[in-house]
Amino acid sequence: MATGTAVVVGGGLAGLAAAAGLAQHGIRVTVLESRGRLGGRAGSFVDPATGQMVDACQHVSMGCCTNLAHFLRTVGVDYLLAPQPKLYFVTPDRRTSVFKADPWPAPFHLGRALTGAHYLTPLDKLRVGYGLVRMLAEHPDADPPLLPWLWAHRQNDRTIERFWAIVLTSALNETVDRVGLKYARKVFRDGFVRHRDGFTVHVPTVPLGRLYGDELCAWFGEHNVEVRENAGVKRLIVGEPNPLTPFPKKEGGTEPNTQASAPQALILSPSPFRGGVGEGLQTQPLPSPLPEGKGRGIRGVELRDGSVLSADWYVLAVPFDRVADLLPEDLVAREPYFGNVKNLTASPITSVHLWFDRATMKLPHAVLIDCLGQWVFDRGEVAPGEFYLQVVVSAARDLKGLGRDEIQRRIVEELGRVFPPIGAAKLLRAKVVTEHTATFSAVPGIDQWRPVQASPIANLAVAGDWTATGWPATMEGAVRSGYLAAEAILTRAGQPAKLVQPDLGA
Repeated sequence: MATGTAVVVGGGLAGLAAAAGLAQHGIRVTVLESRGRLGGRAGSFVDPATGQMVDACQHVSMGCCTNLAHFLRTVGVDYLLAPQPKLYFVTPDRRTSVFKADPWPAPFHLGRALTGAHYLTPLDKLRVGYGLVRMLAEHPDADPPLLPWLWAHRQNDRTIERFWAIVLTSALNETVDRVGLKYARKVFRDGFVRHRDGFTVHVPTVPLGRLYGDELCAWFGEHNVEVRENAGVKRLIVGEPNPLTPFPKKEGGTEPNTQASAPQALILSPSPFRGGVGEGLQTQPLPSPLPEGKGRGIRGVELRDGSVLSADWYVLAVPFDRVADLLPEDLVAREPYFGNVKNLTASPITSVHLWFDRATMKLPHAVLIDCLGQWVFDRGEVAPGEFYLQVVVSAARDLKGLGRDEIQRRIVEELGRVFPPIGAAKLLRAKVVTEHTATFSAVPGIDQWRPVQASPIANLAVAGDWTATGWPATMEGAVRSGYLAAEAILTRAGQPAKLVQPDLGA
């Protein structure tokens, strides 16, 4: 088991996974989250009309998401997700195709589901099958622009719009004209072809605020992880590292000095916290910056309230557009590891929340074909006489010029055509929520800008779904990054451990 302390900046899934991985190997961890809740983008808000918790955007997992499943199982909240072994694809003419697996081995388990898709012609299905075979035959790292690749492999407007875009826009939160081949191939290979359970969707049965709430914090408390909410970080203080931080031996150099004083203590701030509190915490003044030429390591974290935390190890688990704000400007300018992050771009997602006075759908969800909305989820009766639907629009750039009222109007009219009971129901209230920087955009060649988790600063690891995980921007990618960041720290601490779980079917 390793020893020492760590500060994790960011309470999203990446930071939470890193904290869990470190805690299970003997590191005392403090998680700092600027908001009043955990989960990052996978979070909830309180509906002012009812006081109920509502997800900002519906998040789902899939059977292929082995690390997310492992994390939820580890912290004891996996029972709060329900598998949905059938997917329902609905067209504006109200016809429905059911996508489910047959009892055949992969990759044949979904053959009948594809051939039964009513929204594709027989020739379209042959085109799609040919495209899938050719896509899977490509090298895993090949990443040309996807749309020209599809045209070059016998796809047409209908197959692109009714098959490739339907799957990929939701999975990657990006349009097919913007993404590269690599992560499109990843979606189909891991999600639909490699294992018969890979495509099974798992939907949280509770709001995300509950999923990443008290039960998770209770687990952290039992494992020496302190969680501080409303604890915004101003900057990481860069200078001489903690003398106890065991750095790798430099080539041609001598072993680092790991003797001397006791570990630097974590420093309490007045911010509210949840979870277990570490021992030996004390107040300490802001350390002075060291002269140029001295060794560079993270000395501490300065919070917005002026307090400082110091530890042996640090994990920076924030969105990619926040990295440069928390580090010295000269370091970001000089070190490509940090500077390259500015090449990442974001893609938006919009969710439309609708409360009706009666039940309006007979399906738990629907994938919408030829519609503005791409998915609709029926969350049932959430309060007496209130029935809640959520519609998700991924890669929602086309909505930018529309006001919220217009978006709501178009979505409600569209749903009324697809599901007639909606047209007869009374809309009690609605809310449109847009996350403008929801995910990184998986453009061709994106991996050249995604950093590995072990940073050039020896006592700092970086986590986030935007780091080098081999996955697109998903909850699975976030958890993988957190595990990889924890692995990097444990390796540098001289206690290497394997945290990342194998792929489904590996």
